[in-house]
Amino acid sequence: MTAVAGTLSLLERPLYDEVLASSVLDVPRSTLHWWLEGGERRGKVYRPVLRNEPTGSNEVTWGELVEARYLRAYRKDFGVKLGSLRAFIDLLRESVGVPYPLAHARPWVGPDRRLLIQAQRGADLDPELSPAYEPSSGQVLLTPPAQSFLERVEFDQEGNGVVVRLRPAGKESPVIIDPEVRFGSPSVAGIPTDTLDEMVRAGDSVESVANGYGLSLDDVVAALDFERIRRQPAA
Repeated sequence: MTAVAGTLSLLERPLYDEVLASSVLDVPRSTLHWWLEGGERRGKVYRPVLRNEPTGSNEVTWGELVEARYLRAYRKDFGVKLGSLRAFIDLLRESVGVPYPLAHARPWVGPDRRLLIQAQRGADLDPELSPAYEPSSGQVLLTPPAQSFLERVEFDQEGNGVVVRLRPAGKESPVIIDPEVRFGSPSVAGIPTDTLDEMVRAGDSVESVANGYGLSLDDVVAALDFERIRRQPAA
């Protein structure tokens, strides 16, 4: 596999440990570890999904976090078999030529969307749960789960086309995850959401917190909602 030059430095940057990453993604740590490292079950060894091979590292890179967000939707919301998703990502890695193809704009936009079609056919994904479909017009369109993922990521428009920002609560929410802001901590206007949440839980009013940081009430409420969901046990 030949890597696309210059696209990997941000995606390969370690961002979180598994504990924090599982909290941000709202998945059990054991599940995330399995996606990252694979393992043995009932005498059979399974390869990782998010990595080519196990590394033994507890650190989660930016590219792994982005791809885990996609994987979470298909596993948690649609119950797609992990083996099929593993094969799909393997095939996409090979065709795009990067370790984190789902965190790269190439298969998501333009004519190279057909790479999604080729990979999902090779992985024998259920057409109704696949990322894309190709109607008789020949134009490759995204299915709702893939479109939902795409609405939560922002690509570098001027550089290498990699994901530079996540909107984990949806495109309308001000909560972002940006590896260049607060070391990747979920934040609103540069203020970590857990800081805002801790202040309100300690007794400060939403209004005083908003005024103290120059935020709108909606910004603070969005941060509180995000942290409330994070505190809930991962399903």
